[in-house]
Amino acid sequence: MKFHEYPDQEMLAIEVANEIAGDLKTHLLHHDTASLAVAGGTTPGLIFDDLCAADIDWDRVHVMATDERWVPADNARSNAAMIRARLLQNRAASAQFLPFHVLNQQPEDVLAELEDQVEPNLPLSVLLLGMGEDMHTASLFPGADGIEAALAPDAPAFTVMRPDSQPEARISLTARVLDAAIAKHLVIFGNAKRQALERAMALPPENAPIQAVLSEVSVHWAP
Repeated sequence: MKFHEYPDQEMLAIEVANEIAGDLKTHLLHHDTASLAVAGGTTPGLIFDDLCAADIDWDRVHVMATDERWVPADNARSNAAMIRARLLQNRAASAQFLPFHVLNQQPEDVLAELEDQVEPNLPLSVLLLGMGEDMHTASLFPGADGIEAALAPDAPAFTVMRPDSQPEARISLTARVLDAAIAKHLVIFGNAKRQALERAMALPPENAPIQAVLSEVSVHWAP
């Protein structure tokens, strides 16, 4: 794990966007396509605003979320909606987006379909993760039903999580898929999350799921 500290969130966003763009360019030198999995929520928005203008072959990049709330794409809580609004703009508008939510279906019923869609893009070329103060990442929540299976080394590509702390079901890439990404970036803001990451280092992944994806990750922190 490499820890990078920045004076403010704007500087972090510029630097991380540049690093991700560089990772994608490097991958595309040797592969026909590249896959980019990104966190939802509020943390990555500033990064997306810079990354979407990067001069790379976006039409060869396949973009997906690390996880998705099981809500329609026009719902304010949809990660897909935020990714479309903030990342798939400017030059990045030509990227191929792989949505996870399927209307009028339960998440358990579409796992095989989604795995068929995602497997050709593995291992992930580049991964951008966030983390909650409870040390969850993607939709891998500590203590949630099924977390042990989602953290297992032989887990399938996807898991469905229904944490008590959340109002809807979630679908998430499993720790096996996230940790196997070729280039990994974790972005956290504020002292509370920095302290949570420090606590996670001494806890088992079942209690701190971020622990399962920290191998060779670049951590980017700003106040």
